[in-house]
Amino acid sequence: MKNVKAMERPSPNFDERGRAVDMIVLHYTGMLSGAEALARLTDPASKVSCHYLVEEDGTIFSLVPEGKRAWHAGVSYWRGDTETNARSIGIELVNPGHEWGYRKFPKKQIDMVVALVRDIRTRHTVPLANVVGHSDVAPQRKEDPGELFPWKRLAEEGLAIGPYEGDPDPSITYEDALGLLRAIGYDAPDKAHAAALVAFQRRFCPEALAQGVSSLTKAALKWAAQRFA
Repeated sequence: MKNVKAMERPSPNFDERGRAVDMIVLHYTGMLSGAEALARLTDPASKVSCHYLVEEDGTIFSLVPEGKRAWHAGVSYWRGDTETNARSIGIELVNPGHEWGYRKFPKKQIDMVVALVRDIRTRHTVPLANVVGHSDVAPQRKEDPGELFPWKRLAEEGLAIGPYEGDPDPSITYEDALGLLRAIGYDAPDKAHAAALVAFQRRFCPEALAQGVSSLTKAALKWAAQRFA
């Protein structure tokens, strides 16, 4: 790292990357404390890791070198590619998550995430369309970083896309809405698209979360598809 200070906490859980970095994946830890998460991410028996862990007070831990593949995304898909770990930097944010008391991310933590993402993008060519949440790439399994993550802040900093803040649009058909979901990059099979739709809502229109293909969701899909094109 060049411009952001991080404490070294090496994890043994990595291997060779095999391709260039062009993605950043944001997670929450989903554990009761940062110490518990750090212990798991550095435990060889867990077989999970990330490149960076950001505590709620803004402290950053560096676990895996950026040139190596950390094991953070699992089975995943984004924009036609299933090798997320091989092409991405994984950032874990300490937060109990939906299971243990999901809460807002503190400003100090987000300030450092913004600085870290900006710093990473000085070393790697990461398009805005490839700055994603874990639930974007694994919607059938994951909810993180969740609907409370401030994507708006990252968008204002020029580091990500979204969220949608416009009006509903009932004119888009159900079939077209699902086509837009796939065009953005989600894995949304015809008979198993519900999870991808919820993942999209968590990020781009959380006020429509779990409301199906609502007029607001349709408008957000149309807006996002134009920006991910």
